[in-house]
Amino acid sequence: MFDNVFVGVDGRSGGREAIALAKQLVQPGGQLTLAHVYRTHRVLGRAAALLQPAEREASLELLGREREAASVQAKLVIDAASTVGLGLRQLAARHRADLLVVGSCHRGAPGRLFLGDDTRATLNGAPCPMAIAPGGYQPHELSDIGIGYDASPESHEALGAARELAARHGSTIRALSVVSLQSIPYGEPIPIGWPKFANGLVDDELKRSAQNEGVIGDATPGRPTKDLAEFANEVDLLIVGSRGYGPLGRLLNGSTSNYLARHACCPLLVLPRARPCNGRPGATSSEQDRGSNLLISRSDSLAQHETDERRRRGD
Repeated sequence: MFDNVFVGVDGRSGGREAIALAKQLVQPGGQLTLAHVYRTHRVLGRAAALLQPAEREASLELLGREREAASVQAKLVIDAASTVGLGLRQLAARHRADLLVVGSCHRGAPGRLFLGDDTRATLNGAPCPMAIAPGGYQPHELSDIGIGYDASPESHEALGAARELAARHGSTIRALSVVSLQSIPYGEPIPIGWPKFANGLVDDELKRSAQNEGVIGDATPGRPTKDLAEFANEVDLLIVGSRGYGPLGRLLNGSTSNYLARHACCPLLVLPRARPCNGRPGATSSEQDRGSNLLISRSDSLAQHETDERRRRGD
């Protein structure tokens, strides 16, 4: 699945942990590329021209040392940009990367994915799937792969990625569906007696999960951010789909992937919004159709629960 993997390297432990995670995710025989971005200088003219060769040489030396320390066969690329996040996104897009892997900064509680500005800037707007290694990450068997599942095309993208990785690592796949107010299709009113409806939707999600062969499914009412972060404590890799709401959507809906990148304690793999199959990693058209049908089914479930409640109340 991931044949062309780029790794953000900065000479610190976060970059080394990213390399360790990338080695687990890259397809056997795939290409690893170590990438370093140095900041552009604000000076102009001859001063800038004199500084650039020294920056490039230092970057290449840094990547060479990290490649040797990690004992990996990898290409080396460097670039200059106003921010590291922008530079990594540009490199990934320019080289058509299948996956971009970065580390987290080592602030706060050990093992958490507390993000610095560079990691956060790379995640928001990445042109391809992105994986984040937690602070202090030590590679180990991917025995349990978890996915956030909500019957959307994005979650089918996550399920497809989990199946490919599980086939290679012999992993168990676990799916968690969190029923919340965000589960209500856009434009639909909040049903009367929401807590009772939520329990009914949990039952529906459990039935849907049972249709995914080879997947251990679970469902719970709650908050997707909090419950998925707790779910990350139980798995070796958590995969989620990003719906790509953009800045306005993040303000209105919150960004589950950004929250998990700050709070999950296992490696996180974030997949971009599902798009038609074009030879790159992503959901097939049939998977997208299935996801759309399940969303319609969820809407029908809400409508049925609403009708049952009105009949019970004698409306």
